[in-house]
Amino acid sequence: MKQRAPWQRTHTCGELTLAHRDQDVVLNGWIENHRHHGQLIFLDLRDRYGVTQVVVDQDGPGTAAGTFESVRRLGAEDVVAVHGRVRARDADKVNKNRTTGAIELFATQVTVLSEAETPPFEVLDKAEANEELRMQYRYLDLRRRPLQEALGKRARFVTAIRNFLAGRGFLDIETPILTKSTPEGARDYLVPSRVHPGRFFALPQSPQIFKQLCMVAGLDRYYQIARCFRDEDLRADRQPEFTQIDLEMSFVEEHDVLDLVEAMVVHGMREGFGIELPQPFPRFDFEQAMERYGCDKPDLRFDMTLVDCTELARTSDFKVFRAAVELGGVVKGICAKGAAEKFSRKGIDELTAFVGGLGAKGLAWAKVTAAGLEGSIAKFYEGDRGRLLCERMEAEPGDLLLFVADQKKVVNKALGDLRLKVGGQLGLRDPAVFRCCWVLNFPMFEWNDEKARWQFAHNPFSAPVDWDIGDFGVDTANIRSRAYDFVMNGWELGSGSIRIHRRELQARVFEFLGITPEQQRANFGFLLDAYKYGGPPHGGIALGVDRLVALALGREGIRDVIAFPKTSMAYDLMADAPSGVSPEQMAELQIASTAKKTP
Repeated sequence: MKQRAPWQRTHTCGELTLAHRDQDVVLNGWIENHRHHGQLIFLDLRDRYGVTQVVVDQDGPGTAAGTFESVRRLGAEDVVAVHGRVRARDADKVNKNRTTGAIELFATQVTVLSEAETPPFEVLDKAEANEELRMQYRYLDLRRRPLQEALGKRARFVTAIRNFLAGRGFLDIETPILTKSTPEGARDYLVPSRVHPGRFFALPQSPQIFKQLCMVAGLDRYYQIARCFRDEDLRADRQPEFTQIDLEMSFVEEHDVLDLVEAMVVHGMREGFGIELPQPFPRFDFEQAMERYGCDKPDLRFDMTLVDCTELARTSDFKVFRAAVELGGVVKGICAKGAAEKFSRKGIDELTAFVGGLGAKGLAWAKVTAAGLEGSIAKFYEGDRGRLLCERMEAEPGDLLLFVADQKKVVNKALGDLRLKVGGQLGLRDPAVFRCCWVLNFPMFEWNDEKARWQFAHNPFSAPVDWDIGDFGVDTANIRSRAYDFVMNGWELGSGSIRIHRRELQARVFEFLGITPEQQRANFGFLLDAYKYGGPPHGGIALGVDRLVALALGREGIRDVIAFPKTSMAYDLMADAPSGVSPEQMAELQIASTAKKTP
């Protein structure tokens, strides 16, 4: 049996309690703080499990010769091994903010394992250095407890997901990272092939086609914690490489996938973060979500749904409302409960400017009082008209009513975003509260104004609700797909569908999207060929791990839940990547660059 080296730890820096009193132990870690008090030196020793206070006494019993002097020369972030005895702290010196706060370690020997230069910023729990500096020295940033705790909880969450799926017969199957570039998605990251000059692999935007081929292969239940890559513009919830929970199931309908994923997410949130999600998750048709919330990713932490007042507006004396209805538009409103006195006229003017930036021509408003309505539309809604409007809005004295009149698309967008803004200002979007839902039956196609043609709304592999649809060119806007999204707190965290498993239907969808038979053969031939040999009905989903973890931990963006993220310009400041390569490498790959050289 191999023996432990004398310097190796017997315990972690977050482990020791009064139960270890009078025991001789060894700790390894980084010096977080270094305080001198005459013949005593106090060290805070840190590892990822916690912090332990170490006391070095110049004249302490058992202190090895030279230990005190060597410790005096130590500094922040030096790595040491400390031999010592665990002792209880005096009652008035217990640190209640630490799990180890009731004890301290009286050192008998301190061995320096590695000396550190002065770090470019202090390694503090509360980040005080600017983000670029922290990302340049990410390995130092990762020593901070908030980041380590986030990565620890992320790991527990992913482990819980793996255990859940493995317990339900899913196979963890790795799909190719070097694959084929396909059209119609986001931009691919391309990898030149040395063996096949002039040809390129693409890094996968998702394992979509391969997981469907797993179903054709009869593997029945597939999952993967998959790395995916997209060369697109970045924002707080987007990175060029990201992680998703990817799964697919054979011989299923929507409810089979939704029921399983709902149970999986509930289990993962409980095990990973200690969060209990209310069940069941509501399920909305796409049109229902748009009508009630103005968007396809509703935030259910508060009510304030959109209310259609078009019929009441049709005979209104308020010309703005009546004119909008006569032009085929709608009038909708939201009722902010108890908010009448929380918004001044200046505040309402700011809300008006906000919806104006979303395309609305204006914002009508009224405050509900015991005597009636007050505000921009009050004189048009006196007496019974006002009473009927309040009944329709389910409004009571003290409520604030906000209305937009325009074409339905504009009204839904303006009021949907206004609902979120007002909800945030009223403190209704509590980051510690979690509400989930499903949105189903999305449009199969959407019109691309820039390209002047129809394109798929989710992906070209989603099945239509009507399997026997004859012509996609007839009433295209109203064709619905068997696609669904998983939404939490107004964030779309997962997207999936029941797939097309019939070769002829898949080819017709490609053709409608402008993908010629030749292009179909070049880009998707292996999928279409597979369906000739019996493709089972199947469906699945992909959920974004980074976004879900960020949301569970109350983070605004995903960088602090990823070990080594990129900047907003898709650049790795720490590794200096992407970087140039040597002329020899370029020549070997038989490629050349036309880009101007940068310093």
